[in-house]
Amino acid sequence: MKKQVKWCAAVVAAVVGWGVSSQAQQADPYPVAPGPFQGTMDSLKGNKCPEWFRDAKFGIWAHWGPQAVPMDGDWYARGMYEPGNKHYKYHLENYGHPSVFGYKDIIPLWKAEKFDPERLMSLYKKAGAKYFVSMASHHDNFSLWDDKFHKWNAVNMGPKQDIVAAWQKAAKKEGLRFGVSEHLGASFTWFQSAHRSDKTGDKAGVPYDGADPKYADLYHKAADPNDKGWYSNNPEWHQEWYKRINGLVSNYNLDLLYTDGGIPFGDVGLKMVANIYNTSIKNHEGKLETVYTTKQKSEGRWIEDLERGVMPKINPDPWQTDTSIGDWYYNRNWKFRPVTWNIHMLCDIVAKNGNLLLNVVQRPDGSLDPEVETMLGEMATWIGINGEAIYSTRPWKVYGEGAVRFKGGNFKEDFNYTAKDIRYTTKGDALYAILLGWPEDGKAVIRTLGTKEGKGAGEITGITMLGNSGALAFKRTDEGLVVTLPAAKPCQYAFTLKIAGKDLEPTEVQMVSEVVKQADNGIITLRAAEADPKGNVKSESKGGQDNLGFWDNASDYAEWTVDVKTAGEFEVTASISNNGASELMLEGIGNKLTAKIPAGTGWDNYRTLSLGKVTFAQTGKRTIAAKPANAQTWKAINLRWVKLTPVK
Repeated sequence: MKKQVKWCAAVVAAVVGWGVSSQAQQADPYPVAPGPFQGTMDSLKGNKCPEWFRDAKFGIWAHWGPQAVPMDGDWYARGMYEPGNKHYKYHLENYGHPSVFGYKDIIPLWKAEKFDPERLMSLYKKAGAKYFVSMASHHDNFSLWDDKFHKWNAVNMGPKQDIVAAWQKAAKKEGLRFGVSEHLGASFTWFQSAHRSDKTGDKAGVPYDGADPKYADLYHKAADPNDKGWYSNNPEWHQEWYKRINGLVSNYNLDLLYTDGGIPFGDVGLKMVANIYNTSIKNHEGKLETVYTTKQKSEGRWIEDLERGVMPKINPDPWQTDTSIGDWYYNRNWKFRPVTWNIHMLCDIVAKNGNLLLNVVQRPDGSLDPEVETMLGEMATWIGINGEAIYSTRPWKVYGEGAVRFKGGNFKEDFNYTAKDIRYTTKGDALYAILLGWPEDGKAVIRTLGTKEGKGAGEITGITMLGNSGALAFKRTDEGLVVTLPAAKPCQYAFTLKIAGKDLEPTEVQMVSEVVKQADNGIITLRAAEADPKGNVKSESKGGQDNLGFWDNASDYAEWTVDVKTAGEFEVTASISNNGASELMLEGIGNKLTAKIPAGTGWDNYRTLSLGKVTFAQTGKRTIAAKPANAQTWKAINLRWVKLTPVK
């Protein structure tokens, strides 16, 4: 009888166990918190951007983690497994071969021993940040939070503290909104280089440590040979991503979540967005307060993010630029961006309905370089005077005017603004005109507010400059609104005119190029910063000097408007870097000049080349163009300047 009872109990246990297992298998691997949003594009159209984000305008980001340890820059964890990559070379020279000393061995070296989040957050707040974003997990698959589903995290290893929680506590103390960035979605394919081996040399065929099954939880398992996209097509990895990010969202009550890429994994990612929004509504008494940013067109569903780029015009929906004062991770070989660049980016982005998220590069130990602290102090001074024209503002009817023309998009952020470049914001009855330079003659000419051809409606009743006491003299003409500026600058980098009036309407103006003037010694210098680029050519800064780069397409060219005062014969030289041999043509100089450009030795090695001679028969303004001479043989160049020197 006892045997029969035991047998019956075993059967019941098996049936119950089967039922539990069956229910577990049927459980939704992508749970969405209850609320008004579902994981569909149509449902997410009901999203409305929280006002705090629209008012904040400026955030600071800590793109920081174990990959900072070598101080060799971004994507180290991947590049150290790629022969030919600079990170691979550095790793061999400093740590050894990645089959022996791999990324798993870099992680314990990240101690963050000088990490002081409260001090840093105080600096960031003074510099003008209204929100702060911490790295949560980069493509290296290392979690900076107390990740209950992944042992490779900062609580267990490295600094042995919850970095995300520490940042969040400091942000809350300073009254800043708090978010995190997740790059985990792309890590599954990104990290596959760790599974390979050298193809040549004495270690040829010896697998890197990522191929060791013991470390599959860090490097992931080997992907299917056809699984090579930014986002994996493996459902198992989709579930891992969702589980871990859902844990992050659930436990840290975030104000913002950033994804490095488009919506991950199609419908899976859409469910996560719905989950974020519904969780936020629950945590904020029925009000949606959490922002989700991703690199995908929005139509209001989320915040579209541009990496190292800007919008070409006012975007109807709020958006964000993410960029850095240097490399993404600490890089001993990179120079930091000047304060001017930071502030000009902020002004341009805010005028176009966007926010700037700026990565402030930390050393491996968590500290900042002295020059970075100085930069933050200078930003604090500027924002203390001009913040009125930034925070809680909205775009005007046009974003601005000026000499700089550019296309919007990712990785397009190097622009050389002058006093002719102006950006507009509004708040209440005030119109702010931010000058991105100080006019040499002390007079700002705002063409958008001119009265040409009966346009430029409305009345201007008074103008002041932020940081300066007293009203400024002005007159409104066909040329534009001409404002006499104060004798002394109230600050550096950019200057804000506060315009009072009513019913103001902009006059449509064309963007104009800088006019290049002939020097007293007769030399005409066509600089990259003064060019009007056509196509994808753009002005960038390298080695402390401007150059025209990204000149890959033979249909692209650059123009200068030149005022020739003295005619005659000129010797033409140019500063050029390149690899392959090519031909460059100059037009608009009296006679067309075609010059052969010999092959160079790399993009950083500029040479001064003689291009030939030209003759100006007449004086006056003209357009000079630098163009590829032959579309079939064109090889890209970088051009710093073209110089025309009189032949005596």
